[in-house]
This record gives sequence, C-alpha cells and structure tokens, in this order.
Amino acid sequence: MTTVESATKILDTMLGHLGFTATIELQDTHDGPCLQIHSGESAAIIGNDGDRLDDLQYLVNRIVRRHFPKAERIKVDCGHFRSIQEDHLKDEVKNIAARVKTTGKSFQMRPLNAYYRRLVYNILLEDPQIVSHSPQGDDRLKRITISAKSSSST
Repeated sequence: MTTVESATKILDTMLGHLGFTATIELQDTHDGPCLQIHSGESAAIIGNDGDRLDDLQYLVNRIVRRHFPKAERIKVDCGHFRSIQEDHLKDEVKNIAARVKTTGKSFQMRPLNAYYRRLVYNILLEDPQIVSHSPQGDDRLKRITISAKSSSST
C-alpha cells in the first residue's frame, strides 16, 4: 500500500468514526498530493476558519509518518476551502508587500498557522525587496512581520 493510499484509508476511517459520510478524491497539486473531501457536511468538517480541517491534516500526516517516515506531506482539503484560502492569502500578501515597498513601513499580519506561514514565506521569497520574520516560540498561531529590505543588507 502506498503512502497516499494509506492516508486516504486513514482519513476515511477518521471521518467515519466522527460520523461523517464523505468521499475522498486524490488530487495532484503543485505542492504534492491533496485528499479532497466531498461531503454534504463540509461546513462541519472544515470547522471555524478551517481549524478542524487543520486537525485532520495534522493527524493524517502524523499517522502516515509513523508507518512511512520519509513520506511526503499530504494536504487535506474539503470543498476546495484550502485552495480558496490560499488564493486569497497570496493576493493579500502581494498587496501587503507592495504597500510595504511604497511606504517603507513594516506590516504585521494576522496570526497564521505553520502551513499558511510557510505559504507566505514562499510567496515572499520571490521578492528581493522584502524580508519577513515571525517570533520564536511554541505558539500554534504566529504573526509574520513583513518589512522592506534595507539597502545595506544583502
């Protein structure tokens, strides 16, 4: 059984134990495999701002990595919620970066989980005039500060 097959079975079992009726479709995305959940109960599966979806994704990946230590990260989405959120976040980050470059003033984003922080960092890697950082610590949600790169830094 492959890692993706295992992940699909794990997710299906979890959803069943939680009382959800759903089908799971494998999608290949630019950042790896995605298990897309289709259900009439999408709102309950997604939770508040995707928190339940985050929990499902975390658990699926933890269980898969226990059996396949070198397994690639598997994304879990429902009703294309994550895809839509990612598109909005990309637009938001690009607008913030443009504003920071224009004004020279740093901007602190809303708290983001590790998945979305990684997405922000990857978007900003393409812009040599911008630097970003988030505070150290064990908090699940952290704020990224986006600043203009000073002319003296390399």
